[in-house]
Amino acid sequence: MSFQVFGIPVSRGVAIGRAVLVASSRVDVAHYFIGSDQVEAEIQRAVRARDEVAAELAALRDDLPEDAPHELAALLDVHLMLLHDEALTGATKQWIIERHYNAEWALSAQLEVLARQFDEMEDDYLRERKADLEQVVERILGALAREQGKAGVGATSVVQRDFAGEDPLLLVAADIAPADMMQFKRSVFHGFITDIGGKTSHTAIVARSMDIPAVVGTREASRLIRQDDWVIIDGDVGAVIVNPSPIVLEEYRFRQRQSELERARLARLRHTPAVTLDGEKVELQANIELPADAPAALEAGATGVGLFRSEFLFMNREGELPGEDEQFEAYRAAVEAMKGMPVTIRTIDIGADKPLDRMSASELRHEHVLNPAMGLRAIRWSLAEPSMFRQQLRAIYRASAYGKLRLLIPMVAHLSEIRQVREILKRVQQQLNEAGQAYTHVELGVMIEVPAAAVMLPLLLPHVDFISIGTNDLIQYTLAIDRADEAVAHLYDPWHPAVLQLIAGSIAQARQAGKAVSVCGEMAGDAVFTDLLLAMGLRNFSMHPSQIPSVKQRILRADAARLAALLPEVLSCDDPERKAELAFAPHRPGALLQ
Repeated sequence: MSFQVFGIPVSRGVAIGRAVLVASSRVDVAHYFIGSDQVEAEIQRAVRARDEVAAELAALRDDLPEDAPHELAALLDVHLMLLHDEALTGATKQWIIERHYNAEWALSAQLEVLARQFDEMEDDYLRERKADLEQVVERILGALAREQGKAGVGATSVVQRDFAGEDPLLLVAADIAPADMMQFKRSVFHGFITDIGGKTSHTAIVARSMDIPAVVGTREASRLIRQDDWVIIDGDVGAVIVNPSPIVLEEYRFRQRQSELERARLARLRHTPAVTLDGEKVELQANIELPADAPAALEAGATGVGLFRSEFLFMNREGELPGEDEQFEAYRAAVEAMKGMPVTIRTIDIGADKPLDRMSASELRHEHVLNPAMGLRAIRWSLAEPSMFRQQLRAIYRASAYGKLRLLIPMVAHLSEIRQVREILKRVQQQLNEAGQAYTHVELGVMIEVPAAAVMLPLLLPHVDFISIGTNDLIQYTLAIDRADEAVAHLYDPWHPAVLQLIAGSIAQARQAGKAVSVCGEMAGDAVFTDLLLAMGLRNFSMHPSQIPSVKQRILRADAARLAALLPEVLSCDDPERKAELAFAPHRPGALLQ
C-alpha cells in the first residue's frame, strides 16, 4: 500500500531507494557491502559471534548460585532460545547472501523487522520479549566488534559498489546524532529520513554538505516505514512517498534526471570568478567539518574555507579526546589542502545538539540540561576548560606556519570573553616561543550569533580583526526557539524583521569600521537570500561546497548597486520576504537569462 509522510525539507533533491531502518543506538554500526567471494566468510563471522554469545550465556546460567531466583535462569534460557531462533539467525544469513550486507548490518536489519513484529503482537508478555531480543542482538554486535578489533579490519574492507542496476539505499531513523552523521557521511546511503530534527539542526547541515536529499521532523516515519520498502524522498517539499505507484515512480525518476542535468550545467561555473554585473567581486568560501572535506571545496570553486567546524574532530571518540599533535596534523592538512587560500578555524563549539561522548561536570550531555542551547557551550565551554582550550589554540597557531589561517570564536556575548581569549593567546604564544615552535600572525574573529553581540558590536570591533555572522544561532536566539525542535520549526524564520535588522546592522557596522565580515550560516548558501545579502553589502559568503554553484549563478546575474538602493524598502516593511520577492526580481538585469 502506498502512503505519504510529511516532514521538514532540509536538503533538496530527489532520492529513490530501499529503506534501511536503523535504531538510533545502532546508527554507528558498520554499514558496508561485501563482495560475492566474501559471503561465506561473513556468514561464518556471524555464526562465530552467535556461538561466542551462546557460550557466555550458558556459562552464566551454569554458574548461577543455588539461591538465585528461578526467573533469572529462565531469562537466560529465553536469550539462548532467541540466539538460535531461525527467524533471527537464518534471516540474518539471507540478508548477507541476497543483499551482500556485512554481518553487523544484516543483524541490525533483521532486528528492525522482528522488532516491528513484536510491537504488533496483542499478547503483552510476547510483546515485552522485544527487549530480550534487543539485548541478544546487542551482545552479538559486541562480539562482532571485538572480533573486528582483533583482526584490525576497518573501513578499508568496504566494497564500493556500482549502483547502476542496484537498489540505492535510504536511511530511516528516529534521530541521528551529529557524531553518527560523520559515520553516515562516509557510508553508502543516498538520503535520509528522521522522526525528529529541524531545518538547521546539525544533522540537516551535514546532509546539505553531502548534497543528498533529506527530510527530518516526520514524527512517525521510522514506525510506519518497513525494512526494504521502496521509498521516495522529495527534499524540495519535505514529502516521503512509501511504496509509490509505477506512475509516481517514473515521474520522480524524470525529476532526478533533470536535477542531474542542472547540476552539470552549474558545475561549468566552477572556475568563473564571482563578480556582479556592476563589477563587485564576491568571495565564496566553504564550510567544512574535517580536513578530508577540503578537496570538495576546491572542486566546487571555493576561494577559501570560511568555517572549519573543529568540534567534529572531537566526536566519535571512545577514549581520549584528540591531543595537540593530532589536532595540529588535522589543521595543517586542511591548510595545505587549500593551496594557499585562507582557512578560518572555529574553536570547538561543543554543547546543545553536539555533546561529546564523554561526560564531566563541565560538559553535560544534551539530555541532562534543561536548556542546552543556553548552557555551557562554545566559548563558554572552552573558557571553563582552559587546559584543553590552550591545547587547541597551540595546535591552530602551529598550523599557521603552513598557510594563511584565521581563528574564529563562537557564541561571544561579552567583551570580557574576548579579553580572556586574548590573554590566553598571549600565554599560548609564549609557550610556543619557549618551545621554539614556528607560527605566524593569526587574525582573530568572533561569531555574531547572539543578539547581544550584534547590539554591542561597536564595542567588540576594536578588539577583533573580523566578524562572521552565524545566522542559524542568531535566528534561534533572536526568536527564542530551539532550532532542532520540529515542534517549533514553523517559527524559525530567517525573514523575520528583527533578524534582518541585526544582520544588516552588523554588516554595515563592520564595513564602516574597516573590518572584514562574512556570513557562514545557512542563509549564505541559500540562493533565495543572495540578493538580500548583496544588498546589505555582504561580499564574503561561506557555505557548503555543494551550494556554491547556485549562489554564484545568482551573483553573476545581480546588480549590487541597484539591490542596495532597494534595501531600505525591504527592511522597513512588515513582510520582508514578499517585499524582496517583488522588489528585487524586476531589477535583476540577468532575469531574462534564467
